[in-house]
Amino acid sequence: MMGEGCWTEAMLQYGCASEICLCLGERETCCMVKLGSLLLARHHGRIVNSWALCHPSCHMGSKSAMSPALSHPADTQQQGILDELKMPFSHAAIGNFFQERPSLGNQFLEDALLQSYIKRHLPPQMVSEVSQDYIRFAQRLVEEIDSLGRDCELNLPRLQQYDAWGRRVDQIITCSAWKKMKEVSAEEGLVAEAYERRYSSWSRLIQVIKIYLYSPSAGLFTCPLAMTDGAAKVIESLGVPEPLQNAYNHLTSRNPSSFWTSGQWMTERRGGSDVAVGTETIAHRQEDGTYRLHGYKWFTSATDSDMSLTLGRVVDNHGNTVVGTKGLSLFYLEVRDAEGNLNGIEVQRLKEKLGTRQVPTAELLLDGVKALQISPEGRGVASISNMLTITRIHNTISAVAGMRRIINLARDYAAKRFVFGKLIKEHPLHIQTMARMEVEARGAFLFLMEISRLLGLEETNMATQQDQHLLRLLTPVAKLYTGKQALAVISEGLECFGGQGYMEDTGLPAMLRDAQVLTIWEGTTNILSLDVLRSVIKSNGKVLSAFFSTAQEKLDRASCVPSLSQAAKHTMKALNKLMAFTQEAGQLGGNYMELAARDFAYSLAKIYIGTLLLDHAAWEGASATDIYSAQRWSDQDLCPVDKAKASGCYDSESMSLDRQLVYDNSPLLKGKL
Repeated sequence: MMGEGCWTEAMLQYGCASEICLCLGERETCCMVKLGSLLLARHHGRIVNSWALCHPSCHMGSKSAMSPALSHPADTQQQGILDELKMPFSHAAIGNFFQERPSLGNQFLEDALLQSYIKRHLPPQMVSEVSQDYIRFAQRLVEEIDSLGRDCELNLPRLQQYDAWGRRVDQIITCSAWKKMKEVSAEEGLVAEAYERRYSSWSRLIQVIKIYLYSPSAGLFTCPLAMTDGAAKVIESLGVPEPLQNAYNHLTSRNPSSFWTSGQWMTERRGGSDVAVGTETIAHRQEDGTYRLHGYKWFTSATDSDMSLTLGRVVDNHGNTVVGTKGLSLFYLEVRDAEGNLNGIEVQRLKEKLGTRQVPTAELLLDGVKALQISPEGRGVASISNMLTITRIHNTISAVAGMRRIINLARDYAAKRFVFGKLIKEHPLHIQTMARMEVEARGAFLFLMEISRLLGLEETNMATQQDQHLLRLLTPVAKLYTGKQALAVISEGLECFGGQGYMEDTGLPAMLRDAQVLTIWEGTTNILSLDVLRSVIKSNGKVLSAFFSTAQEKLDRASCVPSLSQAAKHTMKALNKLMAFTQEAGQLGGNYMELAARDFAYSLAKIYIGTLLLDHAAWEGASATDIYSAQRWSDQDLCPVDKAKASGCYDSESMSLDRQLVYDNSPLLKGKL
């Protein structure tokens, strides 16, 4: 075989006869061609300037002196050189190695935990039916949808406020791939599946799994889907009143031509989560029973949607409004009228965001928007709570799906990237790092499945009181914790690609940019930690009782499995510490628990994920990797709130020192510490 030496060229004056010398040395090749008065010499790694530099065993002479076996390659070589000499320009010499890119396989078939989960929980006939649909859909992701998602990232939405004649049009222009995603969502029933109830209480879980497969390839179309799902849930919870029947039919349609998406316009200039203070939009009642809304929405995602739900304050006959939460009512509006004109809406500008750039997000002026009041007056926040449950679960879907996708791409790349004498997958430290990422992703996946299962039971009136309490407690916990997990895992995942993980044109950095929103949208980590406390207080501790009893049951089962007994014991110890903390903290007042809220929420998440991993590993059909991941999860500190309490992190002195530490030498609080 010919060697690997690199070749250089030299052109030398020589005789007029055309001759070729091709010789093969050990790991090297040289070729000399006489072309009229020019001699072109190639030799590995250096310029050749005489026939003498040929391999000593080479016999110079005419073509007839060469081995017959070499005559054909030499002829080909000579013709190639002749062609090169005729070309006044040529390609740059950039080498012949190109790293093979990571490829996307069938995301259902490659997900061992997903397959084992549905095999364990769903009826056998249902498993067969939905598996075939998931396999088909996952293949569609590879062949069609993933490239559409990339197009959405490369062709961002833009705002055209005026036409060529100066008329205000406020047209949000999106790419064809974004529009195609809307069609795909309808065809695949990504919203409809949950409301058709074809699979009874499993319908919600089956829908969530499909969106989980779709999310990383969706080009962020999962954002309008989350709000569409939430809007459908709100309307369903209201009993689908006649004025909203048409909207509900559109939101849950499988027909691309009639499918609607919905927005969720809550955030105003004064704040996001604090809607009681931040909402300034006012609503004037009209003679026909509708309302006209006037206000300024600071942050509206998926602004190209067909409809939206929003909060506003009803103005009474004396021109007054009620302040605070009790003054907020929920309204339904359609973005455009029957003629296709905007419904009293002016698009002020599109937001410039770190990530989720595929989604058109805008500031809107509401100047007489026609709307329907759909909640009892002053009950807007309570009525929107169902939407928040759905959108927070969608946030969790995106977090878990993002972790799974970066791991799948990284493990494919590890089988293709050759460094330091072997493939990356043969380096133990690299595999250890990926295994730790995998444990995080598996725990998060089971957490997502658990809250989806509970929601499915609630939606079909099959949930026990304990199930309902668990769902209320775990939904914000799952959202806040998986959002943090996703950021860490995806960041670690980019490192698995080295420098290519930092290159925008690989598409990989977008995964990290988009993941950052998961810790912010629908409530930051601290806001949701406080929401967890609210759920405890409003239920008089019943949500915690449900948590402790459910976790105890799962741990009791796992402790009977010899390979899991040690992990179950460690998790039980953490559970007991959390019980003790809640009993003690309940006597110490609100400030104490507020300081502990984040660590408390993390402890709930870590312990419950541990019980879910152990419970799945205790199943008779569990694999060795199911057992190993449960063992690895239990190795960590599962109750950080107990450790922080022991360190005095929540007492009044620490609160003062925290403030001093943050504002040390700052003029903002000098003399006030």
